[in-house]
Amino acid sequence: MRHLRFVPDDTKIKFMWLRRYSFSLSAAVAVASIALFLIFGLNLGIDFRGGTLIEIKTIEGPADIGAIRSRLGELNLGDVEVQTFGAPDEVLIRVESQESGEEAEQAVVDRIKQSFGDEVEYRRVEVVGPRVSAELAQAGIIGVLAALFAITIYIWFRFEWHFSVGAIIATLHDVIITIGMFSLIQLEFNLSSIAAILTIVGYSLNDTVVVYDRVRENLRRYKKLELPELLDVSINQMLSRTVLTSVTTLIALFSLYIFGGEVIRSFVFAMIFGVFIGTYSSIFIAAPVLIFLNLRPGRGKDAAEGSGKAKPA
Repeated sequence: MRHLRFVPDDTKIKFMWLRRYSFSLSAAVAVASIALFLIFGLNLGIDFRGGTLIEIKTIEGPADIGAIRSRLGELNLGDVEVQTFGAPDEVLIRVESQESGEEAEQAVVDRIKQSFGDEVEYRRVEVVGPRVSAELAQAGIIGVLAALFAITIYIWFRFEWHFSVGAIIATLHDVIITIGMFSLIQLEFNLSSIAAILTIVGYSLNDTVVVYDRVRENLRRYKKLELPELLDVSINQMLSRTVLTSVTTLIALFSLYIFGGEVIRSFVFAMIFGVFIGTYSSIFIAAPVLIFLNLRPGRGKDAAEGSGKAKPA
């Protein structure tokens, strides 16, 4: 029985030769992402802007999300999110923060109650003020920074310092470009977006560590091989595993994007983007940056030209 293979076992792609283009491309995209963030900012969701949260339960059967969303749209309350919450007859409504303060927030609750009347049962009513939303934003930033710090410590102890710096550069690359994507298409940025970024960090790190582990093995095995060629050998050896993992993940994510509904669509879209960018950075950023960090002193003089001629023994 033949196994399905997306990539042949004996590939000899010269990835390190392409680094001069990948570094330039990545640097340009990263700078553009930062510029987009500074110019346009992020389309912050209710979690970060503040607003009103109302949990209701429909009395007569499952909730009609479309009808509820349409009715709320007629009230001109601004940005409104409607999603099922638990059972089919339970609905969570989020309304963006009103500029006029607490009285306006209470007016939003009164108008919604007046619109639905006795058709629903009100389970919970909460107002997320600017202070709470600011604390959520701060907690999200701290979470991402803490994850990056933990990655640095983990890679530093498991590998040499060169690998730790390379992993951080690749991870920052992924985070910056993902933020740029949010800013470019103005995809709503909320707490689930923070979760998506943290998941992307973990996915990218996993790919990077797998490649680095093979590089470390080959450093012991091929002591006379020039570093650029050794990195090419290592990446090609892991290419089938990397592609298979990415394809399997993307199949699941595309299924969620198509059939998962509007509630998780922005989260899944960010994840799909992250899988592509994480796979790219593991091959074209994390590995070749080891050349510039002079991972193998005395063996990287030909690195700038990538002209190593030795072959694996």
